[in-house]
Amino acid sequence: MRAFNKMMFVIALCVNAFVSHAAEQPETLKIGAQAPDFNLPGVDGKRYSLKSFANADILAIVFTCNHCPTAQAYEDRIKKLTSDYKAQKVAVVAISSNDPKAILLDELGYTDMSDTYDEMKSRARDMAYNFPYLYDGDDQKVALAYGPVATPHIFIFDKARKLQYNGRIDDVEKPTGTPKNLDAKNAIEALLAGKPVPVATTKTFGCSMKWAAKEDNVKKEQAAWAKEPVTLETIDEAGLKELIQNKSDKLRLINVWATWCGPCVTEFPDFMVMHHMYRRRDFEFISISADNPDKKDKALKFLQGKFASNKNYIFSIEDKYKLIEAVDPKWQGALPYTILVEPGGKIVYSQQGPIDPAKMKRLIVENKYVGRYY
Repeated sequence: MRAFNKMMFVIALCVNAFVSHAAEQPETLKIGAQAPDFNLPGVDGKRYSLKSFANADILAIVFTCNHCPTAQAYEDRIKKLTSDYKAQKVAVVAISSNDPKAILLDELGYTDMSDTYDEMKSRARDMAYNFPYLYDGDDQKVALAYGPVATPHIFIFDKARKLQYNGRIDDVEKPTGTPKNLDAKNAIEALLAGKPVPVATTKTFGCSMKWAAKEDNVKKEQAAWAKEPVTLETIDEAGLKELIQNKSDKLRLINVWATWCGPCVTEFPDFMVMHHMYRRRDFEFISISADNPDKKDKALKFLQGKFASNKNYIFSIEDKYKLIEAVDPKWQGALPYTILVEPGGKIVYSQQGPIDPAKMKRLIVENKYVGRYY
């Protein structure tokens, strides 16, 4: 079932890519073309243009992003290209041209970050990027000039900044695989040796570019959430204990909350973001209301206002101490309370009080039952 879910998610990404390409894809820069100039902010606070790399004999420009699983799979290889050839006057620069306002939450199932400039800073820091990482997402002028097809897409230029190679970095997306064709490396080696690039163009596989025209799709996504049914079921002690045992094959995030709990109400939208990000993966979010049973209608109304189409429960009796013991004997009783439970019932995270949403998303996507790669 897990393999089937992953396959269906990848198919959805590919369909999105096809639709985007058909409607928005600009022409890709031709071999021999002059590199279009740019003036973009980097995550280090500096601005970069072609002149910034004037001392390089070879310039490799990689269009990539934070959120795409294929882009994440290539991060270490881009870092290796940078370090392997730095002494030979080869410069590598990465550009993210995705419009953050055009990215659907259900396109973020393999990541803990979207593609805003601030999130780019965080990703570059977390992954210790050794190359400049530039933002082009506001007007996408650079992407429109170069015409990347997917992320990642690499363009390699000679000393005169004539394009000599464009396409994939290599032919294996998953970082645990072994590529048969090291296309970008071969192009660099040929240029360093003063020889023609053996294969000048290749196709490139990855996530579609998120062009600004797709911003309307985000509004449609949000409108669709409002049509999804929201339910609230009553659950007893035995039912709670079974939830914690997690006999499913999914990573299970459980949040205990109440309508009268200020921090609970404040943080609940963060759980809805995670629900919509990861629900196509081997993941599920479950909420448990600690409101008294006679407040069920009030709790349901709150959930409906948050488009909480996940599984929602309310404890069947007023005895909150039985609720506490059934959920987690280690819980001291303060709300909100959140646990992350692997299949088989192993609690791998617990938090009394509000969570850190960024940390939680990272815990989810890096858990072995979910993962960053397909």
